[in-house]
Amino acid sequence: MYSTPTLATRFARNTRVLRTDSPLSEDQMRTAAPSVFAEGKHASRSERYTYIPTIDVLRGLRKEGFEPFMVAQGQSRVEGKAEFTKHMIRMRHAGQVQTRPEANEIILINSHDGASSYQMLAGMLRFVCCNGLVVGKVVEDIRIPHKGNIQGEVIEGAFRVLDQFETVEASAEGMKALTLKPEEETAFATAALALRFGERTEDQPPPPITAEQLIEARRPEDLGHSLWTIFQRSQENIMRGGQPGRSVQGRRLHTRPVGSIDRGVSLNRALWVLAEEMRKLKH
Repeated sequence: MYSTPTLATRFARNTRVLRTDSPLSEDQMRTAAPSVFAEGKHASRSERYTYIPTIDVLRGLRKEGFEPFMVAQGQSRVEGKAEFTKHMIRMRHAGQVQTRPEANEIILINSHDGASSYQMLAGMLRFVCCNGLVVGKVVEDIRIPHKGNIQGEVIEGAFRVLDQFETVEASAEGMKALTLKPEEETAFATAALALRFGERTEDQPPPPITAEQLIEARRPEDLGHSLWTIFQRSQENIMRGGQPGRSVQGRRLHTRPVGSIDRGVSLNRALWVLAEEMRKLKH
């Protein structure tokens, strides 16, 4: 039996997202991300492009114990391209014993229009906020072009990512063990703001929100001064948006969520790298 989806919405204007507490059925995935089930490649692809539907690869992964818990699909303004566009699936392996407040996830990204090879990334989900992280340069990301034995290589890549989670967990535990001083918290949040809104010189207007706002806790479980909690609060506030601020013209606004799959992954990874670099400096 499958649970009621905990999140089924559009992120910003161009990404549909579905996440559940138990493995997604194919019917559920088809509703949110039809391009996972594309029946062919986009007309722009050459004969050298090996077409294998993402769902066939996912079925192979399921036989190896990987189950999808989240799916997202980007939109396309080009007529007829939506059913081939980029999509992302976050999976967990049945062999993982869940004793921590986070779950290790393997992220699969693909498209059938030439916008993406098969990509495998390490991720982590915090159950308390259902916000998915993407691990930065701590572990290797895997890219598989659309040629040759795609399904076999993707399954092998998933196990390679799975083998690296010990390194990911060590990085996270190291962040949890470090307490930041108030000025270090502000420094982290200032750098995170620059990742989200760009670097600002003295003669440019400030970002729409302050560093102090970026590290505001949304729930009691997020309170604390460890590097991990500051990282998590910054990440969630950046990705989900909704914080009150001011535009360049001084108009009141609420920050927007990050809608693009590419932008979401790149920001997530950059934030992890930022946190990992601070961990190394403080170690």
